[in-house]
Amino acid sequence: MQKFTDELINWYEKNKRDLPFRHTNDPYAIWISEIMLQQTTVTAVIPYYYRFLSTYPTVKDLANASLDDVYKLWEGLGYYRRAKNLHLAAIKIVDEFEGIFPRDHTDILSLPGIGPYTASAISSFAYHEEYAAIDGNALRVLSRMLGLHDNIAQAKTIKRITDYANKMIVGKDSASFNQGLMDLSNAYCRPKNPDCSNCPLVTYCQAYKHHEEKVLPIHIKKIKKTEHSFITGYITYQDQVMMKVNDEGLLEHMYGLIQYEVSDPYMFMETFEKEFGQPLYLESFVKDFKHVFTHRTWHMHVFHFILSAPNSYLMTNADLKKAAIPTAHKKILDFINKHRITS
Repeated sequence: MQKFTDELINWYEKNKRDLPFRHTNDPYAIWISEIMLQQTTVTAVIPYYYRFLSTYPTVKDLANASLDDVYKLWEGLGYYRRAKNLHLAAIKIVDEFEGIFPRDHTDILSLPGIGPYTASAISSFAYHEEYAAIDGNALRVLSRMLGLHDNIAQAKTIKRITDYANKMIVGKDSASFNQGLMDLSNAYCRPKNPDCSNCPLVTYCQAYKHHEEKVLPIHIKKIKKTEHSFITGYITYQDQVMMKVNDEGLLEHMYGLIQYEVSDPYMFMETFEKEFGQPLYLESFVKDFKHVFTHRTWHMHVFHFILSAPNSYLMTNADLKKAAIPTAHKKILDFINKHRITS
């Protein structure tokens, strides 16, 4: 496959996409882009990438920021644990590496939120070290090129392909190889209906040779998707809304509406009074909302409740604009503001 490697690199150098994070060797900027690109499209990431680096141009700037501000800047990208891990990793870089992004691959792997793919991508793109960065796109391309019938959702298959790819780049430009795999997957070797007739590397493709391009890769995940049904409270006092910071879990450190997995709004009121020591007045039903996460779905039955007295969890409209609020609850607040539901 050395000829494949050479031709992939040559094709990439002539046809590469013009992306902002390809115009830098700064490991910090590359790290930010790679974390943002997890579970998010390139088009969606680019404006966030510019804003993030403009606000936090160095590791030290990010480490010195408040997590609330980082979350607010991240708002809309989703998967907020990525933002928390960026902040934790920046603090670790300042504390343990004198504010300089580490070069050693093992040190990079030690940072919160960085796994084998991201560490290899940074080592390759920033330092041009010989590490194959194998993500889902690379797995798809190489599985087809090799005619591999193993399930790429399994760790042993990922290791097998990664080991093979690491041998392919010995003495080669790993950055161009890794980014070439990305661009090839984007342009031709797509998940469905790959454009084999126009692929510049089709002569090396075992899947195409054996008419398996629409079969491979084998990608079968074991996914347990959970459904949750909540009574969600839009709780107000005068012109303020009650919001609580999530201490842990899926939306840790973000401000959210109060919600309980109970069967009706009256049970919600009982549960609320036990937790906060305050009675609620049930004003009206608002609307049902649904939000789909990767492995779970929230069904939120929203009711408007009114507090009999103020508490320390109330937020003004100005406060809400500054707070990091998950999309699941932000769309509820946007609906309510649009329809002027007030106390």
